Amino acid sequence: MALNLSGTTGIVTGNIADANVTPGKLSQPMTLMTSQNATGGVVDFLGIPSWVNRITVVLVQVGTNGATNFGIQIGGSGGVETTNYISTSITTDSGGGSAGTSGSDAFICFSGNSGYRSSGLVTIVRSGGFTWIYAYNGKLNTTNIVSGAGAIALPSALTTVRLTTRGADTFSTGAVSVLYEG
Repeated sequence: MALNLSGTTGIVTGNIADANVTPGKLSQPMTLMTSQNATGGVVDFLGIPSWVNRITVVLVQVGTNGATNFGIQIGGSGGVETTNYISTSITTDSGGGSAGTSGSDAFICFSGNSGYRSSGLVTIVRSGGFTWIYAYNGKLNTTNIVSGAGAIALPSALTTVRLTTRGADTFSTGAVSVLYEG
């Protein structure tokens, strides 16, 4: 789309309207929440505004002390949802081998071994109402690539993102941050 300038008046607002850009959307910038160390069994990011349509969870060398695959949970005013996720994750190594797992308690981020460290991006996008779609792409150790996908419908607006070990394991290393946008 071309940008029309008119003399000294600046941008022609009709073109902004054509691109579905509203003043409200312009006031909702990308916001990077403070990075947190991955420790304990959960890491919560609270206070996400109701207008958010896209969340990116950034994982940097996240690992656990066990073999459970960790995950991302989201929630609203009623708390973090721990059921009803549709989620699958798969890891593929450079030799062509692969392993996968599914879960209904979180968006799965494959780890599978206490020595593995996962780095990647988890993208969570609102598809309408309170339904959220998840996609994960990352790297696990030196030879494995990880990807995942899924969905969940929340009962209310999303306000919380949680990194969870999904059980008795604890996080042993790494950092996580959340970027949200309108």
